[in-house]
Amino acid sequence: MNGLYRRYSRALVSRKQPFFRFLRSIFNDWSRREYHRDSYDYTKLLQHCRSIRSVQELHAQIVVEGHDQNGFLATKLIGKYAEYGEEKMGIARKVFDRLLEKDVFVWNVVIQGYANWGPFAEALNLYDEMRVGGEPTNRYTFPFVLKACGAMKNSEKGKIVHGHVLKCGLDLDLFVGNALIAFYSKCQDVETARKVFDEMSLRDIVSWNSMIAGYTLNGKVDEAIMLFHAMLHNQTACSPDNATLVGILPACVTKSASQVGFWVHSYVIKTGMEVGAPLGSCLISMYANCGHVNIARDVFDRIKDKNVIVWSAIIRSYGMHGFADEALNMFTSLEEVGLKPDGVIFLNLLSTCSHAGLVEKGREIYEKMEAYGAERKEEHYACMVDLLGRAGFLEQAVEFIEGMPVQAGKDVYGALLGACRIHNNIELAKEVGDKLFVLDPENAGRYVILASMYEDAGQWEDAAKLRKLLRDRNIRKPVGCSSIEIDRINHVFGKEDESHPFTEQIFDTLEKLERVMDENFEPI
Repeated sequence: MNGLYRRYSRALVSRKQPFFRFLRSIFNDWSRREYHRDSYDYTKLLQHCRSIRSVQELHAQIVVEGHDQNGFLATKLIGKYAEYGEEKMGIARKVFDRLLEKDVFVWNVVIQGYANWGPFAEALNLYDEMRVGGEPTNRYTFPFVLKACGAMKNSEKGKIVHGHVLKCGLDLDLFVGNALIAFYSKCQDVETARKVFDEMSLRDIVSWNSMIAGYTLNGKVDEAIMLFHAMLHNQTACSPDNATLVGILPACVTKSASQVGFWVHSYVIKTGMEVGAPLGSCLISMYANCGHVNIARDVFDRIKDKNVIVWSAIIRSYGMHGFADEALNMFTSLEEVGLKPDGVIFLNLLSTCSHAGLVEKGREIYEKMEAYGAERKEEHYACMVDLLGRAGFLEQAVEFIEGMPVQAGKDVYGALLGACRIHNNIELAKEVGDKLFVLDPENAGRYVILASMYEDAGQWEDAAKLRKLLRDRNIRKPVGCSSIEIDRINHVFGKEDESHPFTEQIFDTLEKLERVMDENFEPI
């Protein structure tokens, strides 16, 4: 039998006919030879199926031959259908439902399919069926179920599943632990995710990556950077891989942590790691936020397979530093290579045009969105209002808002209020402020802008009313802070902040500096 299969395999590699025709030739050959087919033969053929049509052709033959109740073969068939996404999960489910006897492996495969492609609720429904029917679970069941819970952000169901994990004694299992970290991170409960991470007796690279990415995704960038340092200094930890670097670089972007970012790039070069689109776009954004636009461009030029995300990163890089011409030229190059720009790219371009005062070019970019089928969202409308408002076309900005196909939101009116502040149009600002106090009542910045305009105009009574309204509603502006990077660690502090462990030394040094300045410098 092995010799026969090897002959078919060689013919399969060299064939010039479609695979489904090749299958028929095999079936005919088997019939002539009266060859007894078993699940092993069909499993091997399934591995060579490269299209959904060939899978269905083989599936039909499996049913004809009466192997549809073979649990091992059904598991392989379900897994093959699941490879083709959500559209084929319906067929996979029919194969599963026809089985009279189901083991834990076939349950896991169909739950995995739903967890990967959706509908995610079906993964949870099947898990509940397992529990009600008394079907056994194993260390592979829970990661798939938890993945579905995370995708739905269903924290309550996930916590119930976590309870089942504890009852089964699998809470220390590596795969289950990694799944729990990812689940809690997606549900914005990074404290519990960290508790699971700390309690794991064994961690692999996925454990570290999941926890670092969890911190980054939830805005805990300082914690992400600290954990990354702990990983580097932990002798039992794994070496960083591509996923580690993709997880930590967004934190470096947010904090402009140049030293960590430089280390990451140096590590990539030293290890010869391939810089693909995900890692490359992160490096470009990191260098841009740290002010190194030329290095960002060098990274961009070295990426072989550039996707829309990479182009978006370099366009944003130029735009945020005022290089409007370069950003627009990159957009032209993107069009020339035949890529379809998405909404993020258009948002970056509109923002660039707004800050550069390129009104007509901004209008042109805005109109191109429709040609490319890019959906216009509130942030795009807000950018257009900002573009017109900054240039002094306040009436046109108002007309644009009135002509919007959707109801204007807080971002749109916020952009208009900012333009009123620039051009000191207090009457329009008052109208816009009244709308914002309804749409965005907890944003202290809106009140402060209007109050400052009243004060500049000498309308002290109106300014006092707004300041009092802020106090009565207990609305406060977010406390500003500064940060400094020392030995790859970011130290964050605010005005008269006494939370740092070396507070006394810091303030003592500041007092000494003030005395030196008073003694050596005379006032101008």
